[in-house]
Amino acid sequence: MTRLLARSGVRGALAAALAVAVVATTPTAWGKEKGKGAADGADVPAQGPLPREARGLAPVEQRAIVPDAEHVVRGGTVLTADGHRYERGYVHVKDGRIVAVGEGDGPDLAHVVDATGKFVTPGLIDTHSHLGVYPSPGVKAHGDGNEAVAPTTPGVWAEHGAWPEDPGFERAVAGGITTLQLLPGSANLIGGRGVILRPLPARGARAMRFPGAPETLKMACGENPKRVYGERGGPQTRMGNVHGDREAFLAAERYLKQIRDARDSGDADDLPDQALDLDTLAGLLDGKVLAHVHCYRADDMVAFLQMADEFGFKIRSFHHAVEAYKIRDLLAARDVGVSTWSDWGGFKLEAYDAVLTNLAMVSAAGGRAIVHSDSEIGIQRLNQEAGKGWYDGTEADFVVSEDEALRWITLNPAWALGLDGETGSLTPGKRADYVLWSRHPFSFQAVAEGVWIDGARVWDASRPALWSDFVRGQEVAR
Repeated sequence: MTRLLARSGVRGALAAALAVAVVATTPTAWGKEKGKGAADGADVPAQGPLPREARGLAPVEQRAIVPDAEHVVRGGTVLTADGHRYERGYVHVKDGRIVAVGEGDGPDLAHVVDATGKFVTPGLIDTHSHLGVYPSPGVKAHGDGNEAVAPTTPGVWAEHGAWPEDPGFERAVAGGITTLQLLPGSANLIGGRGVILRPLPARGARAMRFPGAPETLKMACGENPKRVYGERGGPQTRMGNVHGDREAFLAAERYLKQIRDARDSGDADDLPDQALDLDTLAGLLDGKVLAHVHCYRADDMVAFLQMADEFGFKIRSFHHAVEAYKIRDLLAARDVGVSTWSDWGGFKLEAYDAVLTNLAMVSAAGGRAIVHSDSEIGIQRLNQEAGKGWYDGTEADFVVSEDEALRWITLNPAWALGLDGETGSLTPGKRADYVLWSRHPFSFQAVAEGVWIDGARVWDASRPALWSDFVRGQEVAR
């Protein structure tokens, strides 16, 4: 694989970094196995929300990222997404981490990235993508995003349907994306687990996982489950939607109680037989799986909040949520993220009441607004989507700072994915995930000239390279 990467024009250091090694580990019951080759020695997740999931999460291959040599990015405008803007700033990077950020030239180092006249931001993060599970080309044979055989399928994992050769991954990187969440589709009430990935070459999706990222669960409400199952035994109505969810969570409560009782008694014979669907739901109830919910209408979101209260779990983010502005006070008070578009709406009835100021209204109310894509095209220009939302909000007198608007595509999605301590802002100690833009990132003319993940340059617009074998050769003129 290293030879193929080098032949395709990927820089030598990155090619070496992405060489895959077989890992032979025996996961422990409650801990993590130490992975080899990670830029910072990060642990490779060896367990899920419940101890018995360790076997199912053990890695087969490792993807090691070799960071660039210690360097400083200087001369440009640095937008940190943590409250600072440095007009002529610097970012000091060492061993894949951010060491310091500030005004001026920074330390005198041998390796310098010249950002003069340009902008530096954190890497962009998309909370809602179907790359890999609905890859390009979009043909039926590639449709692995919806296990539409039953209204609730929490035990399926998007990771197991994700195709790493999807050319959409490299196109996303070219748009400044450094982290993304792949989700199952929205046919089902409970569609299955998402997976948080780094968009980098690998032979299997597990090797693309963001080190230490939590497990996530995709759920859906409203029109989609009714449409898919209305003539197949239900649910046919919104009443049926909520009923189906509550039945699933009641079963998960019983399952989790059995596990806790067995753990407290110390008698392994008391453990219930492992059930994949219930493992995921029990993990959600136990606070170890993050809930991401496809919901458009305000009343649907309120109904889901009521159900979350009933079963004692938190919703990390509502997705699409075009009517979030109607309940922005409730969402802000409960610290529920809103992953939405800047201007999509009206394409079905539950999306009819969308407004262009949704993002700004949620932000102005103290909520966590997030720009997501739900699109293999939109993910390539998430920066422009944030710019549109910021402009529309400003025009309507919903005052949002530049830093807060930048957080819509950086720090807020990092929080929604449980990764804000690791990425999402140019803050010392965090991973060196950053983008060098040709001009202000909210400009429609802005180009991501360079993209770094864990301090390794993975995209160079002056030397574009392909890694997907599926498209290799298609760039040759005929």
